Amino acid sequence: MDIVNRLKIKKVQAREIPGWGPYIRQQWEDSFAGHLSYKEKEEIHLSYNGFAHGYLWHIFSYEKRDCLKETQANEAFNNISKNTCYVFYQNSDYALIIENATFVTASDFVQKDDYNEGDIFVVDKDFTWTYVNTHETSLGPYFSRKRK
Repeated sequence: MDIVNRLKIKKVQAREIPGWGPYIRQQWEDSFAGHLSYKEKEEIHLSYNGFAHGYLWHIFSYEKRDCLKETQANEAFNNISKNTCYVFYQNSDYALIIENATFVTASDFVQKDDYNEGDIFVVDKDFTWTYVNTHETSLGPYFSRKRK
């Protein structure tokens, strides 16, 4: 994935953890959408229902969880203390673990014409905050903290 190369240029250690995507996605859903019932999750198309793909970030676009959006989301992500993070995708089993993520910024996850990472999620190892950049140019990015 292009993200690994972009992070290596910044001297950020990114290690691929193939096959971890489903596990991390489930942890993310439990942490950030666990307050919703199964029916509420279905209503906002949170996950694949057998006919259409859902998106975890719908939790934010349907305003079912407090979050910062757009520039405020980027600023919050850039300013939060980052050490170890997971990076995962909506529709892939591929995932990364990033060590010493201090220098990772929102611009590392911007969709550009020369690379397309799709819906990309960044979450700290304890799932206390998340940053999401969507494939929809008019939606997101989003930043949210886990409720206590």
